[in-house]
Amino acid sequence: MLKSNHHKPMFLTKWASDLDWRLVFLILPPLSLLVFLSLSSSSSATTAFNRVSTFAPLKSFFSGSTQKPVSPPSISSPNRRKDELKRSRIAVCLVGGARRFELTGPSIVEKILNEYPNSDLFLHSPLDRDAFKFSLLKVVSKIASVRIFEPTAIPETESQGLLQYFNLVEGCLTMIKAFQSLNNFTYDWIVRTRVDGYWSAPLDPENFVPGRYLVPPGSTYGGLNDRLGVGDFTTSTVALSRLSLVPQLDSAGFRQLNSETAFRAQLTTQNVPYVTRRLPFCVVTDRKYDFPPNRFGVPVAALSSPGPLSGAKCRPCTAVCEGPCVADVMLMLDKGWSWTNWRNGTLQLCDAHSEWESRWETIFDRVAGKKLAAERKRVKSLTWKKCVADFDEMRGRTVNWDAPAAAEICGLGLRPQ
Repeated sequence: MLKSNHHKPMFLTKWASDLDWRLVFLILPPLSLLVFLSLSSSSSATTAFNRVSTFAPLKSFFSGSTQKPVSPPSISSPNRRKDELKRSRIAVCLVGGARRFELTGPSIVEKILNEYPNSDLFLHSPLDRDAFKFSLLKVVSKIASVRIFEPTAIPETESQGLLQYFNLVEGCLTMIKAFQSLNNFTYDWIVRTRVDGYWSAPLDPENFVPGRYLVPPGSTYGGLNDRLGVGDFTTSTVALSRLSLVPQLDSAGFRQLNSETAFRAQLTTQNVPYVTRRLPFCVVTDRKYDFPPNRFGVPVAALSSPGPLSGAKCRPCTAVCEGPCVADVMLMLDKGWSWTNWRNGTLQLCDAHSEWESRWETIFDRVAGKKLAAERKRVKSLTWKKCVADFDEMRGRTVNWDAPAAAEICGLGLRPQ
């Protein structure tokens, strides 16, 4: 609506009063229609309205919205956030065994470490026959601390296994704190991810949420998905204190917890708010699972799934279940247990009741692309001598190194020549 202006000269008022308004109202509708049709005859009505600024109100009427002023070009919010993170101190903590690291390691380097080149790498892993694969990390530009330890033989019980895992996670926090103390600074962010996580896309800047701990949705097993976490130093300190907070959980009356329920209890009892967001990674598994899974079974995603898979179990396979089949399977699962997001074609399923299929390498190479396929092949053809040389190079660029000799690490999985 036009606003009246009391400062107009008086002759305008006189001119308006002399008009034959019946004639004006008779002429105005066909004239407006003529203007509209003439503008529509160009390549598009929208383009015409944009070019003829005089008729901007007419455009607003037909489009149902008010034209907004054109803003000068500026850096988008995601880009600004990415620039902020590039100036921040970020610790990336890798924990777990290296069983399929030739598949997952290069994706972690490319999608997380290279995405945030200012980040420092921390590795905490047990020594086993696959540990030689960590030589892939020699390409990482900033390696703060590496600890590859000889695991202590203890009785294989569920509770002992859980405590070992908690110790593995918290051990990474201990390494980070020691590095901070040595260099007199505090990290702004800590990204904790599993060694067996395959990343299909970069870790987005939106996943760094101040004051909240970020975890993936799905695979909650009654608690919270603990296969990845991103947080500032304060929230991460609570989230990674898996072992030292056990006595407090016990005092608070928590009993018979699995890893996921204990994780949620950690955050809630310490008043740490958390947020869930879908993330483009899955956990590569060699374990066998029934197909189709029952209510509390575990669905295994095909590595080729569009995703994001948010830490669901996966393997390179020929998908046996897509589209409506996925809906049939996933609707049977308990949503508070092994369920993961599957709608809009994001999930394809493997039949994981047996070993990996014989052509899994071909499938992986096709899905992962030439660069990651080349890294897989390099590990497959790696010699003991080259492995030792790679570890020695890696050790020379690592600030804190706590691991057996390279010859021993490589000798467990490769035969000396």
